[in-house]
Amino acid sequence: MKTPENPTADPLFVQEMQGVTPLQTKARADLQKSTADAASLAARRQAAATDKPAEVVAPLATSDAPRVGPHDVLGYKRPGIQDGVYRKLRLGRYEIEARLDLHRRTIEEARRELLRFVRECMEHDLRSVLILPGKGDRNQKDPAVLKSFLAHWLPELDDVQAFHTAQPHHGGAGAFYVLLRKSERKKQAAREQFSKGRL
Repeated sequence: MKTPENPTADPLFVQEMQGVTPLQTKARADLQKSTADAASLAARRQAAATDKPAEVVAPLATSDAPRVGPHDVLGYKRPGIQDGVYRKLRLGRYEIEARLDLHRRTIEEARRELLRFVRECMEHDLRSVLILPGKGDRNQKDPAVLKSFLAHWLPELDDVQAFHTAQPHHGGAGAFYVLLRKSERKKQAAREQFSKGRL
């Protein structure tokens, strides 16, 4: 049964809808932006374009690192790093895949070199590296400056999972074994290897 109001309506639908009244719509507010709002937005955009950009905070501060001693043995591991993995790192049992020597660098030079080194290691899927800041025991007035900064910086880097003072044959108190985060490529390769072993 088609109705004059809607000649194409399905007769069954029309039958089911008999007695149903449409919802009443309430009056709506006019949401168009006023010209004042548009002018304010334009002024804010102009100010943003001409203002100096916000200063980007550089990672790894070059001031106020807690001081450590030249011969202090130091270590750190993120939550979730297995004790066996950390023990193997601490004992120097991982193959050293890359080295960074920071001897005779300024704090700023060391900061730049460390950031570059970690980035390149991640790009090349390197996980176990050695960083040598030196003990700093020759500077009687301000000993272990670079070692202190490195010990302070390493936990700030998301890619660093753990570090520990090296064994004597790798530099002892003047060097750190550093374990870097596994890259997505290595994680995928490990998953594939694991699944092959289960087949």
